[in-house]
Amino acid sequence: MDNNVTQHFRADEEPFLADAGRWIQEVFDQNRPVLTNFLNPREQYILQTLVNRVDDIRVEFDGGFSNSELKRGLVFPDYFQPIEADFNLSILMIDYPTKFAELEHRQILGTFANLGIERNTFGDIISEGETWQIIVNRELSNFFLNEVTRIGKIKVQLKELEMTNIIQPSEDWEETDTTVKSLRLDLVISNVFNVSRQRAKALIEHKRVRVNWSIVEKPDFELQLNDMISVRQFGRIRVEELNGETKKGKLRLTIKFIKNNG
Repeated sequence: MDNNVTQHFRADEEPFLADAGRWIQEVFDQNRPVLTNFLNPREQYILQTLVNRVDDIRVEFDGGFSNSELKRGLVFPDYFQPIEADFNLSILMIDYPTKFAELEHRQILGTFANLGIERNTFGDIISEGETWQIIVNRELSNFFLNEVTRIGKIKVQLKELEMTNIIQPSEDWEETDTTVKSLRLDLVISNVFNVSRQRAKALIEHKRVRVNWSIVEKPDFELQLNDMISVRQFGRIRVEELNGETKKGKLRLTIKFIKNNG
């Protein structure tokens, strides 16, 4: 990967940059589409940035519904016209005794994460109250259907649905503009959730904070555009726009957030 490209990204993003470079090269060399696994918003931004540097190649993303966080990317020659089926998505609904049990996002995520597969093989876990659905890689649908029979102590059955049956999740993101001294992780958490800097640092150091679904333990971790931050029992933050500096040198940000999301 060209050093002029890598210098714009974090060191820990170099493996993904290498993967993205291979996908683009494969499309260029073989003149055919390449489908990725599910990408988080930051990875989608990186892939889009790299594709924009190459003539005659495009990328589109689909995660099952318009506001999905995790999406599969399709990198393709510009003559190609993608359709929904090209993204190879499937919806699994969780059938469980709703009168006697309640499910939570963290329980479902934990169950799927403990199957011994990569997080990028399934997408958003969505709900509209009692109904829960998971968007997955269609090639792995049968694996999930056979392997997931319990979530915690609750007996469940997964059922595959047509994509037209997807629900509209009930989460409501709020958007706001704010200013921070820097993009340090502890500063942004302190600003958004109105907690002290020390409290924010403690949350990070006690492994209660994830950036792009990976635990980060360094309070001075430098955030970037489209990073997704999850703070256990507080909520989530997404860095939407970097809007330059104020006259006093503070950074202007547009963020989206959900508070008290667990």
